[in-house]
Formats: sequence, C-alpha cells, structure tokens
Amino acid sequence: RRRRLQHSSTLGWLSLTIGLPGQIVPPWESIARNATRNEASGAGGIWFPDHLMGFWPQVLWTPEFTPLARIQPNPHAHFDAFLAMAAAAAATTRVKIGCAVTQPLSRHPAHLAQTFLTLSHASQGRAILGLGAGEGENLEPYGMPTDRPAAKLAEALEIIRLLWQHDEPVNFDGQFWQLRDAVLGLGAAANQPLPPIWLAALGPRLLRLAGQRADGWIPLKMPASDYAARLALIRQAGGDRVVPATWAFTVIHEDAARVDELADHPLIKAVCLMFAAESFQRYGRDHPLGPGRDGFQDYIPSRLGRDQALAAIARVPPEVVRDHLLVGTPEHILAELRSLEQAGLRHAVLWNITFLADVALAGPSFRLLEELIALLPS
Repeated sequence: RRRRLQHSSTLGWLSLTIGLPGQIVPPWESIARNATRNEASGAGGIWFPDHLMGFWPQVLWTPEFTPLARIQPNPHAHFDAFLAMAAAAAATTRVKIGCAVTQPLSRHPAHLAQTFLTLSHASQGRAILGLGAGEGENLEPYGMPTDRPAAKLAEALEIIRLLWQHDEPVNFDGQFWQLRDAVLGLGAAANQPLPPIWLAALGPRLLRLAGQRADGWIPLKMPASDYAARLALIRQAGGDRVVPATWAFTVIHEDAARVDELADHPLIKAVCLMFAAESFQRYGRDHPLGPGRDGFQDYIPSRLGRDQALAAIARVPPEVVRDHLLVGTPEHILAELRSLEQAGLRHAVLWNITFLADVALAGPSFRLLEELIALLPS
C-alpha cells in the first residue's frame, strides 16, 4: 500500500534539493522516459555516471543473486554518458543535467571542454561537468594510463577553463598536455553560459583544488562528521561559493526490518568494495580485497572469481554499508539527510539500488523516493 510521507517539525525545514540518476542502460528509449519522469517528480538534477565497467562483479550477476540478470545479462552494459545526457536534455526543460563524474585520463581536456559546451547548448545552459581523478577499475583494463591522476585533474581543469574563456588561439605548457595555437570558438564567442564544474574530491590536495577552482563538490556519501571536515577544507581554500553535494547509493523500504535484509544482500554490499581502505580501518578492518587495497584504484570487478567476490563481500561490515549508502525507511533517510544538511550539504543525488536486492521493489522504491522529493524544494 502506498502511503504519503508527512512534514514534521524535525524534518520539514530541510532545504536540500534532490538529484536522481539518469538512465544509462538499454533500451535507448528509456533515457527520455526516465528524464521526463525525474523532472516531473521535482528532482533538481539528473546525473549520469561515466563508466566503461560497472560496479558489480560479473560472476555474481546471475539469477541466483538478482532476477535482473535474466533481463540484462551483463552488469557492464552502459551507454556513453554524454550521449545519454544529450538525450535527457532534449526530453526536459528545467532540470539540471550533470555528469557524476568523468575524468581527463581517457578523455582529453579539450574534448571535455567542447563536449560540455555542446551539452550546454543542447540543454539551454543546464549542463554540469562533474570531474574526478579517475578510477583504476574504469581505465586500467582498457590499457589507459592511470598514473598521476590528481595532478592530471588539476592541469585538465586549467585547460578547460582556458579554452572556455578565450575564442582566440591559446598556448599552454603543462606537465601532461601542451597547447599550441589551440582554439575553441564555441565558448567565449558563443554567448552561452559556461557549465559549472563540480569535483569529486576526497583527499586534501583535491579538496583545496575544489575550493580554489570548482563550482561544486560531489563526493560519494560519507558520515556527516567526515563531510563537514572535508567541506571545511574547501571553504578554507576559498570555496565559499562551492555547492556542496553528494552521490548516495540508496536502499529504501517502509519496513525497518526489511531494510536490514536488503542491506545485507550481496549486490548491495558489493558497492562497498569500491570504497577506500580508510572506510574499513575506521572499524579495525582491512579492505575486504586485502591489505594494501584501496577502493577505486584497485577494484576491477571483471577480475574477481565467484569465491573471491563472495568472500570479500562477507567481510564488508554493516557499519560501512550504513556510512556510505543511504539505507533506511523514508523517515530514517530524511533524518540522515538532515544531519548531512547540518554538515553543509545542499544537493543529494540518490541512486536507488533497492531493486538489486529485490526486483519486485523497483516500482515501490522509486515511488517512495518521489514522495520524499515532494517534501523538499525543487
């Protein structure tokens, strides 16, 4: 039975906006349908991850663990994020269209600059460029270099801004890229709003970069105390106008006991294999993939065997699931969003993965999120 969430004295003052994920898997026609529905729900943004490889071990993507495997036999079947963003932009008129996130390791900064100016035109100024330092699981298997990711991100940000701000040929001498008489006339001369740039920063170096050069900050969800401490570094670096956001894998159900069951599902806990070692060290644990492993840079789902994947998932403590995923009843999730708002959060992207644990909950869980969004500003 569908129920309507109610405002309360403890939750009604929330001023967050909520983003939802864009459709990135076939069929193509679902991108526009998803975007239209998300905009109608009151979402403030539709966000597209940029991945060649997904987050779930292929050896566990079977009907034994999820009936979705009968419909979509490969967990890594992803559309190109930028083409999907263009399709979503064409189907909407108001909602922001963002990438969370891409990187300059496989995509040259000049191409990123051109692509997001193009998306700004396609969306009438609604595009947001989300940038990160890159992920080993997303690039190394394809022979792409993953060295010096933070330094490359900083340099790419300079190049993108340079090309956006000038319509005459420019030069640039960097460690990784050199421009000689390079020109991108789509930016300054086109009288089009420049896309904001949001960074997925975690370490001190990139947090300072976010404060100095970014318009927004969009890390994966973390405990409110950690969020506040990292946001303080951004503010100290001069980022008073940076929009604080987060990307949160979300598991939602009306029944708290059922929430616990869903959160213990292997495909839900598998998300935690991408998190940094410090997330586990907080609870006196090594990373589930072994000492010295550190999340994104080491996690390559296509290389895990079944026994290895299940053993690693079994070593994921429930506390890490709760720290880095939004897991709970709608009331619990609203309370956690309130705590993060008090830590500085202003925009939360909720990527619903409830249905991975129970495909029958696909419709109900999305409806609960829509009810939640109805309580918050558009």
